Amino acid sequence: MGRRFALALLAGLPWQAVGTATGAPKPDVAQRMPTRYTMTAFRADSDTTMAVYESVDGTRFTPVAERAYTPPTGLVRDPSVMLHSDGWYHVTYTMAADATAIGMARSRNRVDWTPLAPVPMLVSGRLEGTWAPEWYTDAAGRVGIVVSLTWGHGFTPHLLVPLGPDLTAWSPPIPLRGIGPRGPDSLGFIDTELVPLDGRVYAFVKNEDTKLVELAVADHPLGPYRFVAQGDWAGWGGPREGPSVVPLPDGGHRIHLDAYTEGRYLYSDSYDGFRTWSAPAEVPGLSGVVRHGTVLAEFDPPTP
Repeated sequence: MGRRFALALLAGLPWQAVGTATGAPKPDVAQRMPTRYTMTAFRADSDTTMAVYESVDGTRFTPVAERAYTPPTGLVRDPSVMLHSDGWYHVTYTMAADATAIGMARSRNRVDWTPLAPVPMLVSGRLEGTWAPEWYTDAAGRVGIVVSLTWGHGFTPHLLVPLGPDLTAWSPPIPLRGIGPRGPDSLGFIDTELVPLDGRVYAFVKNEDTKLVELAVADHPLGPYRFVAQGDWAGWGGPREGPSVVPLPDGGHRIHLDAYTEGRYLYSDSYDGFRTWSAPAEVPGLSGVVRHGTVLAEFDPPTP
């Protein structure tokens, strides 16, 4: 099933052709505005503790649970949250620096979390690291997870796709063409956030060589991707990591960024299809409190 899915995507066929799972957003997401934002992040004082926050505007966040989840073993770094069509919030996260799987947990209320079985990376060869898993949801609500893998020669983002609606079985990781180490000494790309817009897929990625967030674009989730903005193109400065992009109620987009060497959490807005961005500003109350979060835009009436 995973190979059929990969071949279908590469050929440009719709995901429905291979029976993939459906996510929480509905096909008319582009015509609706968010009603709530949920952020999951690991605490700045503990990378084994996940915090959950919420906001009505994507700017001012208040705690839902500042110590919402601690996994049975390992870390809970880089937690990414998704609201699935089954009514559960799902998080995936980095379990360890040398992990060969990603952690998973779910919750009905964003406060009480149940750990699920880790998702192993079904690859050949000796995998040295599995980092920064990030949920990807397309315009029709179909979901996947982008994860950065390394075999000791820099990070390369890969896409995992579910083999059923319960999200318990996953395909082998499929590399994103056009995004990867640029030479034998390159550290590659990590923290990949895929954002569908106007029929294309935009990849916001951290260049591990420069520590800057760059932008690539493709016609399909698997690529091939073409970089359209590199260096400090948006004026966000650096080092920056953990890009998380959400739509705004007034029609623009907002990116949240972890300025991890400065202990600051930032946001910046775009209203022209990601071409230009406002000067970065601090997210009130989160600097020095959380690290590497993901912000989920929720379009349906909030659940308890």
